[in-house]
Amino acid sequence: MLDYDYIIIGSGFGGSVAALRLAEKGYKVAVIEQGKRYQANDFPKTNWNFRKYFWVPKIGFYGIQALTFLKDVFILHGAGVGGGSLVYANNLLVPSDEAFDNPLWGGPGWKDRLSPYYDKAKTMLGVTKSKVVTHADELLKECAEDAGVGDTFHVNDVGVYFGEPGKKVSDPYFNGKGPDRTGCTLCGGCMVGCRHGAKNTLDLNYLYFAEKLGVDIIPETKVIDVKPNDSNTYKISVKKVTGLLKRKNQYCTSGVFFSGGVMGTVKLLHQCKLRGSLPKISHQLGNFVRTNSEAIQGVVSKGRDIDFSEGIAITSGIYPDKNTHIETCRYGKGQGAMSLLATLLVDKHDYIPRPILWLWKIICNPLVFLRSINPIGISEKSTYVLVMQTISNYMKFDYKRRWWRLGGKSMNSNCDTDQKVPAYIPIANEYTRRLADKIGGDPAASITEIFFNTSTTAHIMGGCIMAENSDKGVIDYKGRIFGYNNLYVADGSIVPANLGVNPSLTITAMSEYILDQIPDKKLK
Repeated sequence: MLDYDYIIIGSGFGGSVAALRLAEKGYKVAVIEQGKRYQANDFPKTNWNFRKYFWVPKIGFYGIQALTFLKDVFILHGAGVGGGSLVYANNLLVPSDEAFDNPLWGGPGWKDRLSPYYDKAKTMLGVTKSKVVTHADELLKECAEDAGVGDTFHVNDVGVYFGEPGKKVSDPYFNGKGPDRTGCTLCGGCMVGCRHGAKNTLDLNYLYFAEKLGVDIIPETKVIDVKPNDSNTYKISVKKVTGLLKRKNQYCTSGVFFSGGVMGTVKLLHQCKLRGSLPKISHQLGNFVRTNSEAIQGVVSKGRDIDFSEGIAITSGIYPDKNTHIETCRYGKGQGAMSLLATLLVDKHDYIPRPILWLWKIICNPLVFLRSINPIGISEKSTYVLVMQTISNYMKFDYKRRWWRLGGKSMNSNCDTDQKVPAYIPIANEYTRRLADKIGGDPAASITEIFFNTSTTAHIMGGCIMAENSDKGVIDYKGRIFGYNNLYVADGSIVPANLGVNPSLTITAMSEYILDQIPDKKLK
């Protein structure tokens, strides 16, 4: 007996779309999410509250920010009902034409094909131009003007309600049918969890309306296996993530959407393939994983004359060249925990390892180093530099036994490809230094890049890319997993190329496209 017509694994920008659109088509739907469900006042006041901010369930940390360190990449990703929308920086941008030139899209025309779905996603996510331009934005514009590209400066599209600050109003997006909203207070706390109801997270749009249509959301639950039954249905095995007993359960469904993001979907499909539950999954699983060719760096002011923490997380960007997009970012007042992942900026040398260059810089500039490790007021003194490129590069994610796990299996990265993911992007260092000069501060870089030659990204993509057959990809151009009936993928893992901008809107649009291909439920 069927429990559901469709079970969706994950509640982010893909899973939330699937939940609403399937419910609208008449299907009985459940969403299984390993993270917790949060209300606005559940979020921590600062990210120094590690237990409420970080997602490390093995030690009782049940927050919204997950961190995963692999051999070639350090990944920041979301957890909770609403997925990455809880922790992302509100930016909802359409990529440039260059992002769609990669042949892994399977041919031209994808930007035009997705255009109506971008519009649909914008409506649902409440896209608007940022209503604030910060001092850091103005300095970024000056950097662009100095380099002769000042005309590329732009205010970003964001998913934020800019009403009267702190004032609650009836739903301004869906003719009063959605939840009440509160005007943004410009506190800068977007990436720690919006405590005011101004950020357009998925629980306030897609998931909100999905539940109104009867969708069941099952939080704090992890899917551990997906296995076909004899009768063209699937058995979903789950276990509780929180609590002491970690209770297990099973559901029966006729269809499944894998929407757990790269770190959830690729890992689960690897596990199902290796244990023999879904043996026909393409050997391309885990291939063409991308970091959005990204660098996350920063600048720390020497003084406290200007509070760089005020505003929303990201407000503007520039294009120093046709392949590169640069944004300034911020955390709110007192939210400086992520500074623990930063250190002094050094370039890459052909012969001298970067840790040696780093040590020499400390010897030559001890006061700069001491300033860099002082966490007091760090968010107020800092602006972060987010650099993303459309330049093609990728790695592979596999799942196998590891000696350091005493024979246990885990997912890891392999950068042995013809287009290696960079851990050093020269133009990122250039513009970080330009901005540091404007602020009169010290440039900083990610610790993982300096010491481990490991890329850092908040926008991991790929691993289940679309293709015309299973020799080239994992899913077809309708989102269906090759070799299986009614198994789909809709999340960041289907994005086949570096977008060069924040990917949330594209993931939503691609998911809307996939869901549009599914027919309405036939009434008996």
